[in-house]
Formats: sequence, structure tokens, C-alpha cells
Amino acid sequence: MSSVNLVNVLRGNHIESSHRGHVAVVDADGRLLYYAGNPEKVVYARSSMKPIQTIPVVETGAADRYEFKDDDLSLCCASHNGESFHTDRVLDILARTGLEIDALQCGTHPPRWEETYKKLILAGEQVTPLYNNCSGKHSGMLATAKHMGEDIDSYYLLDHPVQQRILDAVSEMCNYPREQIEIGIDGCGVPVHGLPLKNIALGFAKMANTSQLSASRAETSKRIITAMMNAPEMVGGTERFCSDFMKVGNGRFFGKVGAEAVYCVGDLKTGLGIAVKIEDGNARAVYPAIVHVLAELDLLSEEQQEGLASYYRPSLENARKEKIGELVPDFKLISIN
Repeated sequence: MSSVNLVNVLRGNHIESSHRGHVAVVDADGRLLYYAGNPEKVVYARSSMKPIQTIPVVETGAADRYEFKDDDLSLCCASHNGESFHTDRVLDILARTGLEIDALQCGTHPPRWEETYKKLILAGEQVTPLYNNCSGKHSGMLATAKHMGEDIDSYYLLDHPVQQRILDAVSEMCNYPREQIEIGIDGCGVPVHGLPLKNIALGFAKMANTSQLSASRAETSKRIITAMMNAPEMVGGTERFCSDFMKVGNGRFFGKVGAEAVYCVGDLKTGLGIAVKIEDGNARAVYPAIVHVLAELDLLSEEQQEGLASYYRPSLENARKEKIGELVPDFKLISIN
């Protein structure tokens, strides 16, 4: 099966371009219920896997030893803006583990939040790995390695026990053979996992509906997603879809974006897992697509749709800040009866 058109880009009333992609909706038993495009397509989950990657932080006992609160666990799942409440929390986690900023092996890039970057420039300060959007995930990995008495310098490498435990968690939660998971390198230097879109959705379904998990894994999953929903600002930040979506979801939904236009959602009410991949990797199309899926499945109230309106049909603006078009999702899910 090939990709299908998911989102049109309108300039005026004319479709100027389109974004194709794939959708998979599954339940916790692994049944594919709805799809668009090719739900079997192998994609890199990228940062969408972070809630699952956080499982070993809890299961090893590291989260308890270093007294992780909701803000800490939510930050482990984050692709954050680099706002002060993000970086202060990373520093706090490092301090509790007895580590310094230079222990972070995620590399550097300018903080996503422009005001933070301006302050750094005006103060003549250097951008450090602290501002990397994955520094929360890396601080959790470091805490796990420190707790387990493992090498700190190489925690990001595939053969390190930290990454091997994560690989096990991904395989188990997504019901996909460990040896068949495609391994690449993510933007922050750690392994990234490639597997069929429907299996990625399954991982979120099993976190949302823990009936298929052991008692301890179910408790871990609940702890992580509760942390995300209780502290959604840590997952993204100001003017970020992940944070705004979970606020609007009001304890029902948890969601996580991944680079190259991946988005995953777990719905605690229905136990469904949803995964979307935009074929060309353009992130501007992934939020309209995921909101459209939720609307198509009648999972959003009118009030919630209104709260997400700016993401559902986002405006296109010119340099004069005038609206000159919009992104419009335009697809129907296929139901498997």
C-alpha cells in the first residue's frame, strides 16, 4: 500500500501543495481498527518513542532513588523548548545524580524558545547541551546509568545497558521482534527505532490500556503518562502542540511528537493508540492530521476541537502577518470491520 493525501496546503482557494502520509489506529490487543495509507510501513519513531524509552528510568529504580516527581518524568519524555523551567529541571536532575552538564552527550543546538536564545546572546553565554530539546531524556538515561553503576560516558551507545534496556522495552511494548527493529542514530546521538507504524501505535495503546501488561509494567506506564498529563508544559513548552494538546485533553489523552513528522497518541478512555507519519517529513502537516484523526473517530468534544482549532486548520501568513491561506486535512480513515 502506498501513502495517501492527508493534508492540503491552500493559498487562497487553490491547493498549492499537499502532504501525503500514513495513519494507524490500533487497540491494546494489537488489532488494527482504522488506517490510511500503509499502516505496515516501517518508520523511525524518533522522539515519539520517549514515553516508552522512559520505562527503564522507573523500572530500574532510578526514578525512586533520585526522587523523580511528575515534572522530572514528564521532562524525560520531552522534546522541550529550552525554556528556563526546562533547563532548571534538567540541572536539578543532574544535581541529584551528582553529575554536571558535561555528562550530557546529546550535543548542542540553539534553544527552540526564541526568548531564551536572545537572553543567552545578550549575556554572552554559550549554548550548551542543557538547551538541547532532548536533554531531559538524556538526564533520565544518565540517572539510570548512575543508579545501576554503569559507565557514564558511553550511555548513549547502542551496546550500553541503558540502550539495551530501552530496546527491550520498545520490543515488548510494540510487540515487535527485537532483532527486526531497524536501528539508526537520532539527532541527539542515541539509537532510534524503526518498526511498522501500527506497532508504534500499539505501544501507545498498551500504555493507555494496560490490561495486556504485567502489574509492574502497568504501574510504570500509568506513572509515566500521568506525569506527562500532570506536567504537560515539560513535554514541549509554550506554544507547543504536545503541551497544548494534553492540556485540552484534560487527563484523557497523552501524545508525543517525533522528528520528520511523526505523532502518536494514547487515549485512556477507549484504550486506542494512534500513530501518524507524514511522508515528506514536514512537521507543519502532522498536527492537522492527528487532530483530524481524533475528530474522525469522534474522540474530541466540540470544546476540545475549538481548543485545538489553531492546530487543526493552521493559517498561512505572509511577511506582513496577513492570512493568505491555510492547511486543511482532507482524508477519510478506512475502517476494518
